[in-house]
Order: sequence, then C-alpha cells, then structure tokens
Amino acid sequence: QVQLVESGGGLVQPGGSLRVSCAFSGLDDYAIAWFRQAPGAERKYVSCISGKDGSTYEGDSAKGRFTISKDSEKNTVLLQMASLKPEDTAIYFCAAGPFCKYSRQSYDYWGQGTQVTVSS
Repeated sequence: QVQLVESGGGLVQPGGSLRVSCAFSGLDDYAIAWFRQAPGAERKYVSCISGKDGSTYEGDSAKGRFTISKDSEKNTVLLQMASLKPEDTAIYFCAAGPFCKYSRQSYDYWGQGTQVTVSS
C-alpha cells in the first residue's frame, strides 16, 4: 500500500531549526520531494532526493539552509531546516514520483502535510 506520512512540524522561533520527516511505504525507487504551501499561495518545490542514486536537488528556498536526506532502513526522508524565517511558515508536504522534478504535477502521491510556523 502506498503511503506518505509527514511529521515533525511545529512552532519555532526565527533563526531556529526544525526537522520534518516523511515516512513512506510501497514506493521503492521513487523520488521523494518536499513542497510547501503558505496561506493563499501556490504549493512550491523545496527539495527532492532521488530514489535511484540518492542525488539531491534543492530549490531556491532550500539552498544553504535546508538539507534533505534519506534513511532507507526506516523508509523515511528527512528535511532538516536551519536559520528559519517567518516566510518559511507553511504546510510542508512530501510527494513521490518517478524522478525529481520541480513541477508538482510530476508527483503521483502526496502526504497530508505538516504545519511549520516560524514566529516569535
């Protein structure tokens, strides 16, 4: 059964760090990506890790601050976020597709999302 379940969201102060997790099943060799959606905005690409060779592809919002990684034994993809800003506030979704692509239409499966709020 295909499943993606996000966890780890919460409230963090500006400049702080947070790690969100995506537990997946039934998705061997799929690429796993993170997207985020702020209130009233479109869902945007954050980062992706290839299911075939572990290559990572960061979007502009992630460069220098966010790190994506995969624990294959636990079937979990992690997004470690640092130096968080209020504009990082969004619902963070993980998604699975054949390849890492920037377009959300390229992903076949989605989780329900986890809320990340950056505020003092």
